[in-house]
This record gives sequence, structure tokens and C-alpha cells, in this order.
Amino acid sequence: MLRLSLTLSLLGSAAWADAPKVVTDISPVTSLVAQVMKGVGEPFQLLPAGSNPHDHALRPSEAQALDQANVVFWIGDALSPNLDKAVDTLAGDATVVSLFDAEGTLHLASRDSVIFEAHDDHDDHDDHDDHDDHDDHDDHDDHDDHDEEHHDEDHGDNHHDEDTHEDEHHEAGHGHDHGADDPHVWLDPENAKIWLGVIAETLATQDTTNADVYRANAAEGQAMVDQASETARDLLGAAEGQTFAVLHDAFQYFESRFDLTALGALSDSDATSPSPARMAALRDAITEAGVTCVIAEPQFDPRLIEALGGTLSVTEVDPLGTELAAGPGLYPELVVETARRIAGCGQ
Repeated sequence: MLRLSLTLSLLGSAAWADAPKVVTDISPVTSLVAQVMKGVGEPFQLLPAGSNPHDHALRPSEAQALDQANVVFWIGDALSPNLDKAVDTLAGDATVVSLFDAEGTLHLASRDSVIFEAHDDHDDHDDHDDHDDHDDHDDHDDHDDHDEEHHDEDHGDNHHDEDTHEDEHHEAGHGHDHGADDPHVWLDPENAKIWLGVIAETLATQDTTNADVYRANAAEGQAMVDQASETARDLLGAAEGQTFAVLHDAFQYFESRFDLTALGALSDSDATSPSPARMAALRDAITEAGVTCVIAEPQFDPRLIEALGGTLSVTEVDPLGTELAAGPGLYPELVVETARRIAGCGQ
């Protein structure tokens, strides 16, 4: 028994020693990659918990990790424009996968108005549901035109000379201009399921020895995301018909997937500071609609609530899952916890 245990230990050590050096950007992506790499290795996360992905500046240790990486999985420059140059420069020999650009990923246009248009039927997910083997999203049926519009019109190569990089560095469309699209793509669980497959196939190409492990882990992760989505939908039954406001327009993908209604946002999807006119417009709309709850991220400024009238109840929802336990379970827990918090908004 001791000899067998020692052998298994040595085999495990060999697998970790041979695992690709993988770098990720934000916690939800790290969780998905950790799920696929389970039993083989662990990714290194560039952005520390609590940092703002929209404007994070790399520390020396993070730059070193990029320089040594074999593979980089990140949302892309749509979310973290400050990382774009660093990824290009430091990870020039790595395979870089922008999950934002992964084939089949649902894109939604950024909402630049203070007050959102009503989601009448939430029936826009046709292209995307081709990737879903489940029937519980049959009422999300029409994102064909939207996906074609954004994949075909907004995804040209606008500011990178690809001839200066190896082909594999750009295999996932890295370096495109996504100004028209909301970058918070990870908050649609169906995107996460697609990415698990992309992550597994990318790592299987890099590390053929563990290819079957990566693929099996990805399938397990997809089942976990499905279960989390079912739980989230059950929890959100309590919020049916409820309308809320948000301080930062970060939850559009979650709203669309789970048929939620947000009135409007104080700041748009790139988290720019709101103007006085925008604040006044949202305050007036909240009063007119009788909205009683606002969704805020943990770092919100209480003075913003006061500016909106001061009588709103506030529910904190962290789209990055900063307070959740790191690891493969973080992403499914993020889906469930986001639903639980939103369902309790104003209750």
C-alpha cells in the first residue's frame, strides 16, 4: 500500500511538473480554468481580488507571470484595456485566448442610455442556444441578428499588426475593437459552458498527455454550471416581475439569461463616472417607476445612493465573486449567489 501511494504521489508530481504555465485575468475565468486543470495544475491569476479589471496596472510579479506563461486565458481588452499592451508584449510567445472572442460567445451591445429599453420577451438567444443541449432556455431565441451584427461588423482588426506575432498568439481573435459590446460576458452561464470546452481543447493541444483529463473536467464543469443555473432560476422565481436599478451596468448578461428587469444604471458598462444629468435622470425614473431597490457592487460610494433619493434599499452583488472561495467551485457559486442576492433585492 505504501509503495502504491508513493507511486501515485510521484505520478501526480510529474503531472504538475509538466503542466502548462497558465495565466488568467479575473476570478470567474480562473475558476473555469482551475476546473479544467483539476488534478494537473493550477492557473496564476493576474488581477488580485478586489482590483478593478477596467483599469488595473500590473505589478512586477504579475508581469513576470505573463512573461513565463505558456497559455493566457482572459476576457480580453474589451474588459481590461490596460492589460492589452502587456499581454501582447510580455506573453508574445504564449497562446493567448480572448474568451470574449471565443466562437459561440454571446455578445450584447453596451447600453449607453440611462434608462434601459424593456426586455419584452427575452427571446434573443438563438445563435447562442445552438450550443445548449437543454430545453430550459427555449424562450431565449433570437440573438442571431445581434450576434451576426457584432461578430461581423465590430470585430475587425483595428489596432494590432498581427504579422509581429506568432499565429497561435492570435488564434482566438485577440486584439479586436469591442467598443460596442458589453464586456461582462462571463455573467451568462451559457458563455461559461462554451469557454470550458475552449479551455479544455486549448490545453489539450498544449499538453496532449493530459488531454483526456482536461476534456473530462470540462464536461464535469459544464454539468456544474447547468446545475447552478437551475438553482439560480428557482431562486429568482421570488423576483418575478420585480424591477430594480443598478449603480454600474455590469449585469446585463445575467438579466437577459434569467429574464430579469433592470430600470437603468447610474454608470454604464465601462464604469465611467456618472454626470449630474445622468444621476438626475435615473433618480426621476426611479421615483416614477416606484423602484425600491438598487444593485451595487461592494466598493460602491454611499453618496451615490443619497443622490438617487436616499430611501432605496441596497443589495450588494459582486460580479467578480471576490468574497467567494477561490477554485473550481467559485464560478457555479457566483451564479447561485448572484441570483440569491438579486432575488432578495428590496425584500
